[in-house]
Amino acid sequence: MSIQVLLADDHQMMRQGLKALLEREGITVVGETADGREAVLLSQTHNPDIAVIDISMRVLNGPDAAREIRRLSPRTKVVILTASAEDPNVLDALRSGVSGYILKTQAAEELVLAIRDVMRGCVYLSPSVSRAVVDAFRSGTDLPRDPLSPRERQVLRLVAEGLSTKEIATLLELSVRTTEAHRRQIRSKLNIHETASLVRYAIRRRLVEF
Repeated sequence: MSIQVLLADDHQMMRQGLKALLEREGITVVGETADGREAVLLSQTHNPDIAVIDISMRVLNGPDAAREIRRLSPRTKVVILTASAEDPNVLDALRSGVSGYILKTQAAEELVLAIRDVMRGCVYLSPSVSRAVVDAFRSGTDLPRDPLSPRERQVLRLVAEGLSTKEIATLLELSVRTTEAHRRQIRSKLNIHETASLVRYAIRRRLVEF
């Protein structure tokens, strides 16, 4: 039986290219999405061997989606795609239990190799990502661990994307009251009370990209 993979990336051309690559290698793509939350739902539905997830997506980013997938579909291993080896979320992703971390610029060359290594129980990191992780540990420059819960990160991401409280509530299927409570918690935990500063925090944490 072929390896079954879920693809989650908010760039359609990237997904199409990776899907074609994997299928040429006899790997079955059981689902694809541009949305982190949808990736979690598809993982529950299809229970794939591996979920390949972009680190920066709508609603749930890569590390948060990885945590949810590992919780709800424990047999599914997660490989993260990133645009930069210096991404501050590298260590956060590793803490979330991912099994692979690949630069997008190297994905065509490395993804099949990574998937096969992960299926054998290995952890695969692109060489430049490996160096960045080691350097972060040695220098102590890793950002402090994000104090926000996964739900609060979802809300912050959508705030940074310019959505109103009502729009966020609708998208996340929450009440307006609950959504506003999350916004208060975010401001309190981060001690940031201006929307512009919250947006800057979200960008620095790579919760959103502009």
